[in-house]
Amino acid sequence: MTRSPLLLLLAAALTLSAGCARTEAVPAASASTTAAASGDVKPAAAAGMSGLTDSVSAAADRGRIRGSADAPVWFIEVSDFQCPFCKQWHDASFAKIDSEYVKTGKVRMAYLNFPLSIHANARAAAEAAMCASVQDKFWQMHESLFATQPRWEDQPNPLPTFDSLAVAAGVDAKAWRDCMSTHATAKIIDADHDRSRSAGVGSTPTFFIGDRKLEGAYPTDSFRVAIDTALAAAAAKH
Repeated sequence: MTRSPLLLLLAAALTLSAGCARTEAVPAASASTTAAASGDVKPAAAAGMSGLTDSVSAAADRGRIRGSADAPVWFIEVSDFQCPFCKQWHDASFAKIDSEYVKTGKVRMAYLNFPLSIHANARAAAEAAMCASVQDKFWQMHESLFATQPRWEDQPNPLPTFDSLAVAAGVDAKAWRDCMSTHATAKIIDADHDRSRSAGVGSTPTFFIGDRKLEGAYPTDSFRVAIDTALAAAAAKH
């Protein structure tokens, strides 16, 4: 008997929900409130993902969004650069989802920062990425941080490594270093964390795809099913 895509997705949920849990976790959202909670992490019409309008936050916000503005479905990743399961998902699935859905104009993707207190260098990594995002280099830095996670995750001071990665990504080094030294993107990272927490995020990676919430480093096919379902729902509304 052939199993439906939805049943395959549910089966994956039962067999794989690997993620990094935060120590200050609040109770997870129930199934009945997930759709409503997911609205808390969708972008505001005028103020981007963060809702912040100061110049640094606005630039950093724009830089961590990719895909066509006309895409009918949002794919929102709530992640921690030091979380091994976030790296696992990135290494296995990010490029495939990007190639099949983002670059083809079907999906618009955004990254929300949720650095966990159990990861000593996660907050600094988030700032490194968002300071690069101010210069429209977020995705280059995103790629480099996950690729080099084993190198910097246990470093007492990861900033020299982040500096090298940022320069390699093509940032203006002085501007990036000024951003880092003044913690200029702290406000947007805090806003990401608070917004995600209010939406019931309790571990990383967590994803919001249309009105569906997925928690964990699921196989790529699970995301294809969720995206295709969201695309079909969006098409049915028009």
